[in-house]
Amino acid sequence: MTMKIYLVGGAVRDSLLDLPVRDKDWVVVGSNARLMKEQGYLQVGKGFPVFIHPETKQEYALARTERKVGVGYLGFEFDASEFVTLEQDLLRRDLTINAIAESSDGQMIDPYDGLQDIKDKLLRHVSPAFAEDPLRVLRVAKFAARFARLGFTVAAETQKLMNDIVQSGEIETLVRERVWQEIEQSMGGPAPDVFIRVLRNCGALKLILPEVDRLFGVPQSVKYHPEVDTGLHILLCLQQAAKLTDDPVVRYAALVHDVGKGVTDKAKWPSHSAHETLGLTLQADISKRLHVPNEFSKLAALVCEHHTKLHRIKELHPAALLKLIEALDGFRRPERMQKFLLACEADAKGRTGLEERDYPQNTYLTTILDELIQLDLGALLKEAKPKNNQEFVQQSRLNLLSDILTRLKISETAN
Repeated sequence: MTMKIYLVGGAVRDSLLDLPVRDKDWVVVGSNARLMKEQGYLQVGKGFPVFIHPETKQEYALARTERKVGVGYLGFEFDASEFVTLEQDLLRRDLTINAIAESSDGQMIDPYDGLQDIKDKLLRHVSPAFAEDPLRVLRVAKFAARFARLGFTVAAETQKLMNDIVQSGEIETLVRERVWQEIEQSMGGPAPDVFIRVLRNCGALKLILPEVDRLFGVPQSVKYHPEVDTGLHILLCLQQAAKLTDDPVVRYAALVHDVGKGVTDKAKWPSHSAHETLGLTLQADISKRLHVPNEFSKLAALVCEHHTKLHRIKELHPAALLKLIEALDGFRRPERMQKFLLACEADAKGRTGLEERDYPQNTYLTTILDELIQLDLGALLKEAKPKNNQEFVQQSRLNLLSDILTRLKISETAN
C-alpha cells in the first residue's frame, strides 16, 4: 500500500476563506506507526498516532477511525492502521468545513460537501457521530464566534443535535480545565458575545455558566439600561469589550461583572441593590468550578465590586477615591487598573443607544493616579521622620489628592 499525505483541517478551511493559515496539520494514509518511525518521525505520546516531522516539526497524524466506548470526550478507542481511508478519517471530524483535504497536487477531496457549506456559510456536522463528543458543542460555539463576521451561522440540524447533546447530560462529563480552555479562547476571539449566544441557544450555557445564563430575563431600570434585559446587556458589554481590547482577561471580567443581578431581591426589581457584593460569591463559585486562572478571577472580582464606583467617580470624596485606588492596587499594579478601566468602559457603553458615549472616567482616574505616583514619599518620610510611616503616607497622598481634585474642578469650571 502506497503512503499518501494530505493537508487537512483548519489550514485548508482558512485558505479557502482567504484567512491567514497559522498551523498546518497533515494526515497520512497507507502507513502505520512502525513505518513512520523508520522514516524519522517522532511519535507524540505513547500509543497515540500523531508524529512530528523530523525537519519541519509539523504534526502528521495517521488516518484513523474512532469508536465511542465510554462517556465524555475521552471515551473513545481508535483504529490507526494502514487500511483506514482518507474518507473514513474525514468522517470522524466535527464540521464539514473542517473535513476537506488537499492533495500534494492541489486537488480538493471533499466527500461531505464542506465546500458547499463554505459557500453557504454554514456550520454543519459531518455525521451523527458528532453527538458522541460533548466538547463539540463548545467547539461549534467557538467556530460560530470566530466566523460570525463572515456571516457563518449554525445549521438547523446541527443546532438540534447540540440541543440533544445538552439534554443527554454529557456536557456535565467534560473536564473543567477543557471547558475553561474553550471559554478563554473564545473570550480572546473576534466575537465573544456570539460564543455565549450560541451556548445559550442550545441550553449549554445553563450547565456551564448558570450564573450568566440566569441573567437573561432579569430586568434593569430603563433609565440606565435602555436594553432592560440584563442578559442582553452582558452581550452588548462583550461587543464593546471586543472593540476596546483583545485581552481575554478584560472580556471575561465584562462577561461576569453583573452576575449578582441574578440573585438580588426580585421584589425590588428592576433595582439591584448590593449586586456588587452578591456577585463576588457567584464569581468565586465559577472560579472554583472551572479552575479559572487567578489573573482572570482577580480582575473580574475588582470589576464586580467596584465598577459602579468608577461610574460615579466624580461624586467620591477624597478618602473614598483614595480607598478605591488602593483597592485596585493602583500604586503597585497600574497595568491591572488599566484593565479595570477598560472593563468598566465596556459596561458603560454596553447599553442600547449608548454605544458611542464618551467615558471620561478613565482619563479622570488615570490623570489622578499619574500625579499621585509622582509623590516622592521617600523624601517626605526622610524629612518628617513620622512615628507611623503608614499613616503618614496615607495622609500625604490624601492631601495631594484633595489638591488635585480642587484643581480639576477649577479647570472644569473654567472650561
